[in-house]
Amino acid sequence: MALSDTAIRKAKPAGKLMKLADGGGLYLLLKPDGARWWRWDYRRPVTGKRNTLSLGTYPDVSLADARDRRAQARKLLASGIDPGEQRKAEKAATAERTANTFGAVAAELLAQRAKKLAPASVVRERRLLESDLTPYVGDRPVANVTAPELLAALRKIEARGAVETAHRARMLASLVFRYAIATGRAERNPAADLLGALSQPQGSHFASLTEPADVAPLLRALHGYRGTPVVMAALKLAPLFFVRPGELRRARWADIDLDAAEWRYTASKTGTPHVVPLATQAVEILRELHALTGRGQYVFPGVRGRDRAMSENTVNAAMRRMGFDGDTMTGHGFRAMARTILDEVLGYRPDYIEHQLAHAVRDPNGRAYNRTAHLAERRKMMQGWADYLDSLRVGGNVVPLRAKAG
Repeated sequence: MALSDTAIRKAKPAGKLMKLADGGGLYLLLKPDGARWWRWDYRRPVTGKRNTLSLGTYPDVSLADARDRRAQARKLLASGIDPGEQRKAEKAATAERTANTFGAVAAELLAQRAKKLAPASVVRERRLLESDLTPYVGDRPVANVTAPELLAALRKIEARGAVETAHRARMLASLVFRYAIATGRAERNPAADLLGALSQPQGSHFASLTEPADVAPLLRALHGYRGTPVVMAALKLAPLFFVRPGELRRARWADIDLDAAEWRYTASKTGTPHVVPLATQAVEILRELHALTGRGQYVFPGVRGRDRAMSENTVNAAMRRMGFDGDTMTGHGFRAMARTILDEVLGYRPDYIEHQLAHAVRDPNGRAYNRTAHLAERRKMMQGWADYLDSLRVGGNVVPLRAKAG
């Protein structure tokens, strides 16, 4: 006899499983704890083996709904399709779509970056994702997100006046797409198509290139420059040191210890002692230059005599001749380039970076740290930075190679 809603409601749990049959293989399984599950027994196509399909729970799935689901499953069976296998395939497809959304890929990337980034950086990136990106493109398959879709999300950030945040969000989105490409879940990076599409922050910031894809050709140009040995060395060392331009051109041999791989001097802006750990690449360039200028006071002497430092316009003028105008890159821009990529791409701790930039970093009691603060970690960072720049220059590889955030 077929079931009725009245019979189902009146049925009481017993000390064992009870089957309330409706016919055609459909029945309600009544468990001792009172739970009621719809089940349908059928035979698989081809093999003829018996199988059971769950159709939901009562009363969420009514008697009429259960019968309708059985009818749909029967149609599949009549077409030679196993309803159970069909359901498994649908679940797998749904799981795959869920795992491949922009939001899922971003969360996966952030979990990896959290192992290297400082806690404050993790919080900042998570806030960018949760507040400004995933609400708009988070549910979209990462491979299907288009440049206009991403731009629309970034425009919302611009609209509230947070232009710099919009640029950081674009860079973070770019990292997500690169990771998706590396893991086989996307084929291109639409964030790269948005270079120049956002408003530029207002202020007196020095022009700089902060996208690895843009830095690579700059490095190749610097290493390919043909001029005096002094200028050629200065162009190669500027991105490795990322010191203030005046500090670079006035560098003195007396302050550089090539055996210890250190450059110690007084920072021009803060008036405090500062240490620049020298990567192996920097030591090699300096040793070659020492043979030419080592008898004089300045590492980079001017053309008018060894007793005068290189002109303040020399590096910028050389970059202009290479095609990098003042709105694209400046000598001071190497600092912003390093600050951005070391933090947002390579994942080094912001306080290590701030120390290396010779910014006024203070301890919890308000006292300025001495010049040797985190020096061991900064040595690793400067070597990792030099290795990363080499990877960009030689292969255009924008994926971090030896990042060690410490």
